[in-house]
Amino acid sequence: MEAFLLGLQLVFNVETMLVIFAAAIFGVFVGAVPGLTATMAVALLVPITFYMDPTPAIAAIVTTSAMAIFAGDIPATYLNIPGTPSSAAYVADSHLLAHKGRARETLGMNLICSVFGGLFGTLVLVFVSPSLAEVALQFSSFEYFWLALLGLSCSIFISIGSRVKAFLSLMIGLLLSTVGLDMMSGAPRFTFGIPDLMGGINFIPVMIGMFALNELMLFYGSRNEGRELPSLSKDSVFKQAPKHIKAYWPNMIRGSSIGTLIGALPGAGADIAAWISYAVGKGRSKQKQAYGTGHIEGIVDASSANNSGISGAWVPALVFGIPGDSITAIVIGVLYMKGMNPGPTIFMDGTGLIYALFIVFFLANLIMLPIGYAAIKSAKVFILTPRKILMPIILCFCIVGAFSINNSITDVWIMLLIGFIASILARCDFPMAPAILGLVLGTTLENSFMSSMLKSNGDLLSFFSRPISAGLGALVILLWLSPLITMAYKKFKHNSQHKAPRIS
Repeated sequence: MEAFLLGLQLVFNVETMLVIFAAAIFGVFVGAVPGLTATMAVALLVPITFYMDPTPAIAAIVTTSAMAIFAGDIPATYLNIPGTPSSAAYVADSHLLAHKGRARETLGMNLICSVFGGLFGTLVLVFVSPSLAEVALQFSSFEYFWLALLGLSCSIFISIGSRVKAFLSLMIGLLLSTVGLDMMSGAPRFTFGIPDLMGGINFIPVMIGMFALNELMLFYGSRNEGRELPSLSKDSVFKQAPKHIKAYWPNMIRGSSIGTLIGALPGAGADIAAWISYAVGKGRSKQKQAYGTGHIEGIVDASSANNSGISGAWVPALVFGIPGDSITAIVIGVLYMKGMNPGPTIFMDGTGLIYALFIVFFLANLIMLPIGYAAIKSAKVFILTPRKILMPIILCFCIVGAFSINNSITDVWIMLLIGFIASILARCDFPMAPAILGLVLGTTLENSFMSSMLKSNGDLLSFFSRPISAGLGALVILLWLSPLITMAYKKFKHNSQHKAPRIS
């Protein structure tokens, strides 16, 4: 109790509260600008945290990341450009709803689900973090192989339109993931003698090219200078929220649970959690065909998983010092710098810092409501600003965002090249999301597979030798076979209904 009271004192003071407020504003700005990500925002904060006490430093990072993930939904809704990678899972639904005059209603549900998911993940972090961390530690290369394969498979099954085109788009992403040094031989692959490609292709420039630059090229390449923006939304932010919450509260709980569990797996992150939650929600929905056509249910599924995934990623980071995503990878360095050594002893140091961290998580998600509401009300800047002015500004941010990842002009050229290719694919109705997921998970898939083959001396049955691995493998195979099973069932049902009665 004494440590908890000390934690309250560390948080509820003028300095920490001002830092939380300022970080929330900064997070909204970064998340709402296409090309800038939550990870980038946190990275930009690290030099500033050198001059802060431990509690304000961690509060700044937690608040910024939470706000940036939500704010990524704003350009996704109005411009069809995800502000952060985790918004890409439901960008089609958000943008189509905006064209129906329901932009504020959509963003209101995004905000509510983000707050709910963040609070849900924080409760899990507080009460069951040691147990979840133990489960995550049981994942070996075998489990990560199946988990990556599950994510890639979901990207095909949740895509709108032709699954063949979704599969080909996924192959493009997997091809991009092979650029760099070969894991086994160390030989360069597809680098064309460019040193900057030795480390592989970062998915941020590719995401900017596929979504933001693609939109820019469609705008300048069409006769009417691009698609029309949604009409200025006058709908209420929260008027329809009670109805949606009543209808989809199971989706909120399921999405938050999936987000927390996926987030607790090292290297997974909020974007993968959003994709898997969207796929699970579509599979269990009574309106599967509505997903991707402007359906609020898909937004509830994925946006609940976004912020809960952030909280879940702190579980292995705090308990075992293993980063759950790129943000917590940065945070671990800050924790060490501030004398908070991640590990089991962090819960027993008696200084109240761990309780201060938990309190900050609750505050960061609660402050999201008023600041997020203000951001939604002022988001009409995307509508009122002429596109001839807005698009060049977005292009500048895209170039800055691509360059700042590695301070490399090569990333800018990658963004431009991918944007050009994506604009051609988009005109042929190829979905972009599977390509992004293929790039993100391709390296994990290859490294996990090669590591597993080395461990098992090439025995493929070893992928089913562990209980968790066998369960995930069975789930992936069942997903692959589900179209055949569905077709066989429909054919059997059709034949049984039209079978001629026997004449006795």
